[in-house]
Amino acid sequence: MMIHLDIQNACETTLPVSDHVLTQWVEQTLVSHCQRAELTLRLVHAEEIRTLNKTYRKQDKTTNVLAFPSNLPEEIHLEYPFLGDVIVCPTVLEAESIRLKTPLIAHWAHIVIHGVLHLLGYDHIQDHDADKMQTLEIHILQT
Repeated sequence: MMIHLDIQNACETTLPVSDHVLTQWVEQTLVSHCQRAELTLRLVHAEEIRTLNKTYRKQDKTTNVLAFPSNLPEEIHLEYPFLGDVIVCPTVLEAESIRLKTPLIAHWAHIVIHGVLHLLGYDHIQDHDADKMQTLEIHILQT
């Protein structure tokens, strides 16, 4: 598997995981879906994710992750197909981890995997889709 992962730490927060581990989680999520891919993992302050959430989802609040799948025309063929952008807010993850009594690194793994699955077209709007996505998340986390 060949991926290009652009990790952008726009909040300059010290992360509980290395870029290598983040890349492994992304690769593990993509392994059964594609052989080549490019995507961005952007880590942002609460203000930025709130602005993005308000602008694109019409929800004026912070969130842990947003995913923006690529919308390139089908006739464009890239060596590494661009899947899109996953935006994560470390401060939200930290607060959720404390509230949920979940180890921070486990929560990071879940949210990164969750965001990448959104780029692949999975969602949790309908119950049956949520069940499918959750089953896949559990499988990936176990591996």
